[in-house]
Amino acid sequence: MIQNPILPGFHPDPCICRKGDDYYLAVSSFEWMPGIPVYHSRDLKNWELYTHVLTDDEQVDLRKLPSAKGVWAPCLTYCEQEDLFYVLYGIMRSMNARYFDVDNYLITAKDIGGPWSEPVYLHSSGFDASIFHDDDGRKWVVSLEWETREGYEKPGAICMAEYSPKQKELIGYPKRIWSGGTDRGCIEAPHLTKKNGYYYIMCAEGGTGYNHCVTMGRAREIWGPYEKDPANPIVTSNPGVSNERHNPDHLKPQYYYPDSALQKSGHGSYVETPDGEVYLAHLTARPFVPELRCTLGRETALQKMRWTEDGWLRMADGSNLAKITVPESALPQCPLPGIPEFDDFDAPSLGNWYYAPRMMPQTFADVTARPGYVRLRGQEARTSLNRVSILARKLTSLHVRITTKMEFHPVVYQHSAGLILYYDNMNYINLRKYYSETLGQGALSIVHLENGVKTEYTDTRTPVEDVPLYLQLAVEGREVWFAWSYDGRTYERIGKTFDTTRFSDEYCQYGEFTGTMVGLTCADRVKHSHYADFDFFEYIAEV
Repeated sequence: MIQNPILPGFHPDPCICRKGDDYYLAVSSFEWMPGIPVYHSRDLKNWELYTHVLTDDEQVDLRKLPSAKGVWAPCLTYCEQEDLFYVLYGIMRSMNARYFDVDNYLITAKDIGGPWSEPVYLHSSGFDASIFHDDDGRKWVVSLEWETREGYEKPGAICMAEYSPKQKELIGYPKRIWSGGTDRGCIEAPHLTKKNGYYYIMCAEGGTGYNHCVTMGRAREIWGPYEKDPANPIVTSNPGVSNERHNPDHLKPQYYYPDSALQKSGHGSYVETPDGEVYLAHLTARPFVPELRCTLGRETALQKMRWTEDGWLRMADGSNLAKITVPESALPQCPLPGIPEFDDFDAPSLGNWYYAPRMMPQTFADVTARPGYVRLRGQEARTSLNRVSILARKLTSLHVRITTKMEFHPVVYQHSAGLILYYDNMNYINLRKYYSETLGQGALSIVHLENGVKTEYTDTRTPVEDVPLYLQLAVEGREVWFAWSYDGRTYERIGKTFDTTRFSDEYCQYGEFTGTMVGLTCADRVKHSHYADFDFFEYIAEV
């Protein structure tokens, strides 16, 4: 069986495609770099983090963008006629006053690992843009047209325009083609496909929250009119009927359905195997109850589907409720390497599972300066939207222990380094070593930011010797706590126990749509040059 989510933790908005015997799946990355992670599988059960599409933080400039902005909803497709991969992605610049200023781009590559072409600007009329390669060689771009006018249904309708590969631009302006297959409202995430003479449009409806779902329509002509699938929604976490076209709120917690193991299921795309098996990748979430807070963010799940005799896509079990276990395909089993639990930083380059907010980690994290260590050069405060030294990986379990060994010699109070649990620049907990003027030496303490309110727990101030220290972060379900040690065997708890649930879309007021990260951090708020050396990073998940 396939166990969902196939990609636990911060992996929203999945887009899946196939080239030959290889399956690739791209997800959103928002303000984190490198951007657009791409996972690879040969059996749809075992997945590896294969590459990233966006690796140039000068070309894709995310600095100064608030949390939850940045790179949204990539569309990854493979055009067999051209033997070419296409990626469409949007960079959300601003959501002020609900205007949603986004720029949508198209890039291509012969190899999924790149190099990728220079970005082609498409338009800024909405988000979740995707491309369809018709069998006559023409190409079409569909997206949500974001509606701002009073008296019109929010957030808008699905629009389409033809794309000219020769001119490298859209032909004319996007035109509306579809307003949804249900009355849940909040339509988004369109994907066009073609089968047996029909054009199919797959969308998400209900908002990317507890009324989320996957719907479909079809037409004989690409411009429509599209007829609704009579069984819509085809995948969801709430199978009930609702009319929410008047309500632009995306979260809709009142639609939490306790009988569903997976919540927020929607925003999907599907792939067919050479033998005709169909699987649909979709986002989902697993909240703490009753708070309905998703600390791991929106994750990626997979459902087995089938085509009916009358040409509609259905879940293989005949229901529309997303399942936590799914029958695996007939493809040969192909185990793939996962992210290692223990990274001793002996490799000549940084592991591809590390991320940083708004900039490439390699700009401040160096594994060659001191072999066997990663050296983090300190930069701005962790609250900054500009240049912050946080080397993080995604939290994928609610039962994790993270350990590191750090060598750091602060000389002024603006120097600090340590471990961090980070949702965004306004919500994090940091166990750090810093220079205490009160003590006249290095010390440990905890700093907590909760919705922009900073608490420096002075009662945790602990003088430490100027020697390497072991630091530990534990996530135990609803509880988060820190510990430290001189020898790596006997640990002493430091500070209070924190509430895991508060690191979530639902609790954090300054960001949404992402997920919790854990990692190493260093700050030098004077010269941006002082550094900390970390000997290893250990991430052990119990479940």
